[in-house]
Amino acid sequence: MASGATNIYLPEYATITAAKQMTETEMYFSFKLDSGKPLGHMPGQFAEVSLPGIGEAPISISSSPGSNGTFEMVIRKIGNVTNKIHTMKQGEKIGIRGPFGTTFPVETAMKGKDIVFICAGLGIVPLRSAIQYVMENRKNYGKVTILSGTRTPSQRLFIDELKKWAAIKDVTVLETVDIAEDGWTGNVGVITTLFSKVEIDPAKTIALIVGPPVMYKFAILELRKYNMKHQDIYVSLERHMKCGVGKCGHCQINNLYCCQDGPVFSYADIENIREAI
Repeated sequence: MASGATNIYLPEYATITAAKQMTETEMYFSFKLDSGKPLGHMPGQFAEVSLPGIGEAPISISSSPGSNGTFEMVIRKIGNVTNKIHTMKQGEKIGIRGPFGTTFPVETAMKGKDIVFICAGLGIVPLRSAIQYVMENRKNYGKVTILSGTRTPSQRLFIDELKKWAAIKDVTVLETVDIAEDGWTGNVGVITTLFSKVEIDPAKTIALIVGPPVMYKFAILELRKYNMKHQDIYVSLERHMKCGVGKCGHCQINNLYCCQDGPVFSYADIENIREAI
């Protein structure tokens, strides 16, 4: 839970420090806890964002822990809570519970390894936290490959950051869109069409995947063509989140509670759970 919080059920107040429209349905927000303490998250975790009298929603944290006491989220407008948040401005307050859930293994399995980030749709939002962490601690990791896919060019997120990352030594960024629009000169096709453009050494590579449910199976099949071990493939099942503390049962998959056992899982741990992917 948030640094300094004493009750996982009670939100803390946080103030919006920046807000920016990114696409027709997504807005970027930066927050700072009113307590002045950092949120205390690690890449892959999420938090519950609440508005009194309206409700709360689980949202991925999109910034690395080293963000000067602030934390960032990209929020899609899809319900009562998120619709209201899209009308809010710098200086207004929200409630925050968290952080919750498991993390990408940036301090364990990923250290010293080549990293492949596979981001489809909004997948770059939670993976951005891990990407930033790797870039901030670049000497601890090997070659980095970022594969990013969206439905159309107008739905691309963090375009400037993708360009910045691509300019870093031993970092490759490849983008694709499902449907081209006027002016798009890049790759057209689903994200798996990018795999033919990359080299992966299965003995020293860790892959992180986040995106629409239909994409996971096909991305994992592509990684298996490189003979990657299942324990070296990590996925986030954040789409199942609800209460965040294992009480509502909304995120339960067989005997797993995604909000506590996940949302980040090694594929080796869930490959035999048909409902997971």
